[in-house]
Amino acid sequence: MLGLTLRSLRAEALRRLLSTLAVVLGVAFIAGTLILNDAMTDGAYERAGTFDRHTDAGVYGERNTLSPATVDRVRAVDGVIAAEGELVGTGGVVGSDGRPVLGYAVLAAVPTDPALRSYDVVAGRLPDRPGEVVLDAPTVAREGFALDAPVRIGGVAAARPYTLVGTVDVARTTRDVGGPFIGMVGSDALAVTGMQGYGRIMVATRPGTDAAALIGRLAAAAGPGAAVKTRQQILDDAVEDAVRDARQFTMALLTFAAVAVVVAGFVIANTFAIVLAQRTRQTALLRVVGATRRQVFLATVLESAVVGLVASALGVLLGAGLAAGLAALLSRTTAPIGASITLAPGTVLVSVLLGVLLTVGASLLPAWHGTRVAPVAALTDAAVQSTRRAGRLRLAAGALVLLAGIAALVGAAVAGQFVLVALGGVLAFFGIVLFGPLLVPALARVVGWPLRRLIGATAGLAVANAVRNPRRIAATSTALVIGIGLVSAFVVGAHSTKDGIERSVDAQIGVDYVVTGIGGDLPAGLAAALTARPELGVVHEQRAEVTAGIEVRAAHPALVGRTLTATAGELGAFGPGTVLVHRELAAARGWTVGDQVTVGSRTFRVAAVVDDESRPAAGSGASAGHMIDMTDADFSAIFPAERGYLAEIDPADGVDAGRARGAIESVLAGYPTVNLMDQAAYKKMLTGTVDMVLALVTALLGLAVVIALVGVANTLSLSVLERTRENAVLRAVGLTRGRMRVMLAVEATLMAAVGALLGLALGTGVSAAAMAMLDRLGGDFHLVLPVGQLGLILAVAVVAALLASVLPARRALARPVVEALADL
Repeated sequence: MLGLTLRSLRAEALRRLLSTLAVVLGVAFIAGTLILNDAMTDGAYERAGTFDRHTDAGVYGERNTLSPATVDRVRAVDGVIAAEGELVGTGGVVGSDGRPVLGYAVLAAVPTDPALRSYDVVAGRLPDRPGEVVLDAPTVAREGFALDAPVRIGGVAAARPYTLVGTVDVARTTRDVGGPFIGMVGSDALAVTGMQGYGRIMVATRPGTDAAALIGRLAAAAGPGAAVKTRQQILDDAVEDAVRDARQFTMALLTFAAVAVVVAGFVIANTFAIVLAQRTRQTALLRVVGATRRQVFLATVLESAVVGLVASALGVLLGAGLAAGLAALLSRTTAPIGASITLAPGTVLVSVLLGVLLTVGASLLPAWHGTRVAPVAALTDAAVQSTRRAGRLRLAAGALVLLAGIAALVGAAVAGQFVLVALGGVLAFFGIVLFGPLLVPALARVVGWPLRRLIGATAGLAVANAVRNPRRIAATSTALVIGIGLVSAFVVGAHSTKDGIERSVDAQIGVDYVVTGIGGDLPAGLAAALTARPELGVVHEQRAEVTAGIEVRAAHPALVGRTLTATAGELGAFGPGTVLVHRELAAARGWTVGDQVTVGSRTFRVAAVVDDESRPAAGSGASAGHMIDMTDADFSAIFPAERGYLAEIDPADGVDAGRARGAIESVLAGYPTVNLMDQAAYKKMLTGTVDMVLALVTALLGLAVVIALVGVANTLSLSVLERTRENAVLRAVGLTRGRMRVMLAVEATLMAAVGALLGLALGTGVSAAAMAMLDRLGGDFHLVLPVGQLGLILAVAVVAALLASVLPARRALARPVVEALADL
C-alpha cells in the first residue's frame, strides 16, 4: 500500500498542483508572519534600553509626576553620583521658512550630567543649560539650521527661540516616530510641554554600592506614590513594552492568516473529495484483492501528509521571501525591525506542522467517505459518477443555523450588542456551509438563467454540469464566501463609518476652518491671538469641564444653533452672564428659564432650556443630558487653565476666505504644535485612518480570495478529467472547440459568481447590523452601499474565474476525440 500510494502521487502530480498551491499560499502567510514577528522582536530588543545605557536605577511616579524637589532629594541619597529628571512629551519646531515643521515631534528632557547621557551626538554637543536645544540630524539638514543659531520651539505656549547646540541620532529608537526630535534640559522641557513634573528620575550610582540598601534609600527619598526599579527591571520593562507592540501586530496578521488557512482547508477537502470519487474503481479493485478499509483510509491520509509536507516546505520558503519584502518596507517606517531576517527552527517547525495538519485534517472526511463504497457496487459506471447529495439532517440544521444567524444580526440592532453582530456573522456563514448543497445550486440556476437566454444550449450544459454535484459546487463556492464576505463587510462598514463621521462634522462643525492640536491640546493664548485678528469673526475653542457632576461646556452664541434646539426660552438670549441648560438637567434640578444657577463661584441666569441633537439620546447607554453651556469668556473666567483640542473659526463679515486663511496662518506661525484645516480637510483627516485600515485589510484578505479562486480552477480541472469521455461525446456530436471553452467558462463563472454574491450578502448583512447598533448607541450611522466597489469585487471574482477556466479548457481540448472516447 505504501508503494502504491507513492506511485499514485507521482502519477497524479498535476492533479495535486492547484491544491498544493493553496497550501503553499496559506503556509506562506503564516510563516511570513511568524518570521516577521521574529525580526520585529529582535528589533524590539535592540531598541530597548537605548537611552538607559548608563542608568543604574530609576524612580517612577506611579500616580503623579515627580517634582524637581524630588529630583534634588534623590540626588542627595548616599551612593548616588548623578540623578536627573526625565520626561517625554510633545513640542513643535518652526522651520527656516517660518512655517511649522510637519510631523509629530517628540520632546524629551536630556540629562546634563555626563554620567547619565546616552544620546549619540552627530555634531556639536548636548544642552548643558536652559535656552539650549538639540534636534535630530535629519531635521537640521532638511531645514538648513546652523549650530549656535536660534531655532524657535513651541509647545503649550507660543514658540520662542532656543540656541541649537547639537544634533543627535535617534533613528531606529523609541523616540523615532517620523517627526522631529527635540532635546532640552529638564526645566525647559517642563516649560514647553506644560507638565508639572517628570515621569521618572534616572539614577547613576557609585561603584560598589549595595543595590538592595540603595533601593530602600531611594524609595524613602522619593516618598509615597513612587516606585524604584533596578537596571535589570528597567531593561525588562522596556523590552516587554516593545515586544508587546510587535506581538499585537503579529496577532492581527495571524488573524488574517487564519482566514487564508481556513479557505485553503475548504479547497483541499474539496480536492480530495473529487480525486477520491474519481478513484472509486481503483479503490474497489484494491478492496477486491484484499485491502481493508483501514488500509485504504491510511493510504489516503499518508498521501495527504506527503502533499502537506512538500507544500509546507515550499510555503516556508515563500514566507521567508514575503517576510524579507515586508521587513524592507517596514524598515522605512518607525517599526522595530531587526538587522536581518532569520529562519528560527521553531518558526519553521510550527509552519510545517500547521501545513501538514491542515492538509491531513482536510482530507480525513473525504478519506472516510472514500472507504464507504462496497467493492462490487464500485465497479459500475454509476459509482464513478457519484453525485451523493447532502442528507436531510444536514440541510435542516443548515437552515436553522442560517436563520439563527440572521436573527442574531437583526437582534444586534435592537439590543445594541456587538457580540450579537459577531455571533450572527459566524452563524450565518456556517448556515451557508451546511445549507450550501441546496442553496448554491439553486442560486447557480438563477444566475445561469440569463446566460442560457443569451448564449443558448452551451450555457445550459454549463449550468447542468455545475449543479450535477451539489456538494462539490457548494464547497467550491463557500470558499469564496469567507474572503469576499469579510472584504465586503469591511468595504461597506468603512464607507458607512466615513459617511457617519462626515455627517457628524457637518452637524457639529459649522465653520470654514478648524485648528487642531498635534498630539495634545491647543496652546494657551492661541484663541486670544486669533480673536484679536479683525479678519476673523468667530473664534471658538471647544472646551469642557466636569464640576459637581455637571459637564460645563464653552459655547459661542453664533454657533449654538447648529446642534442645540430650545425647548423653553430663546437661543438668541444667550450671551455673557447667561447659560443654556440641557433638558434632562433642568428637569432633574427643577430649573426654568430666568432662574439663577451657580457654576463654580459665579451666578448665571438660565437663558434657555435646550436639547442637544449631537448627543446620544437618554437611555441609549451613553452619558447624556447633564450639561450646561456658557460663553467662552465666562468659561475662561471659571476654568482659566482648561484647554481644548480644537478651535472653530469663521471669517468676519465681508472678508473672503483667502484673507481669513492668511490671517490665521500668520498667527499660527508662532504655534508649531497646531494644524490648520478647512472643513473638507478636517473630514479627510478623520476618515483617513478608515481608508488606510480598509486598504490594509483588503490587501490581507485578498490572499484568501486568491486561494478560493485557485479552488475554482482546481475543481474545474478535476471535473474536466472526470468528464473526459462525456466531453469527447459532445465534441463528436458537433460541439465546437470555441463552444467547449464557453461552456467551461460559464461553469467557472457560475461557481465564482454564486460564491461572490453570497459573500457580498453576508458582508453587507454584518455591516448593516453593526451600523444599526452604532446608530442606536447614539452615533449618526446609517448603512451606505458603495455599489461601485461591490460591483468591482464581483467583477474581479468573475474575471478571475474566467481566467481560471483557460487551462482546464486547454486540457479538455488537448486529447483527440477518438482517444478520449476510449478513456476508462
